[in-house]
Amino acid sequence: MPRRPSRRDIAEEDRLQLKQQRDFRVAADAVVAALARFPEVQKIALFGSVARPLVREVPRFQPYRRLGIEVLHECSDVDLAVWLTSVDRLRELGRARSQATSRLFDLVGVGVAHHQVDVFLLAVSDGRYLGRLCSFATCPKGKPDCSVPGCGATPFLKQHKGFVFATDALDNAVILFDRQSGARAMAVALPSQPVPSGASMLGGSDD
Repeated sequence: MPRRPSRRDIAEEDRLQLKQQRDFRVAADAVVAALARFPEVQKIALFGSVARPLVREVPRFQPYRRLGIEVLHECSDVDLAVWLTSVDRLRELGRARSQATSRLFDLVGVGVAHHQVDVFLLAVSDGRYLGRLCSFATCPKGKPDCSVPGCGATPFLKQHKGFVFATDALDNAVILFDRQSGARAMAVALPSQPVPSGASMLGGSDD
């Protein structure tokens, strides 16, 4: 039977989750800089768990889940909302995302794959959700994902079966780029919740 995680184990899990969030924020900034070079891109916002301080929760992985031990939330990807005036150059936008993430490891030692940066596309005119930026290099790719109705009707505009963009998804979004106002912000400068100590860390010994 696996031993109960110690306080040191829990602190290490928290450290890893904070590092993951920071790496994702670095990737977000790189992709925002790349996409902002396209004149059709009018605004970019970061949303989801990468955009806000992490909360403590019982994770999906063992033995923490079985024992009900909380650690900081695990970020699985970057969520960017991109408002644009045209979907004519989605292939180029996808390449820009890929190039931005591929350079990160050589530049700063951050390994984030391009498909871990999820780009949700919205129309500037009415805020309507259009779909997501496809992560494949060709469209259609011939994958099962490509068989979803409407997927690829506009090249490189990905659709997900049964997906509905929640009306409140952007309630706590952070604007990182706004062409009209000239506003810019850095994801890496956003506050991060420090690893807390005390009663919530219900682990074993300090070993």
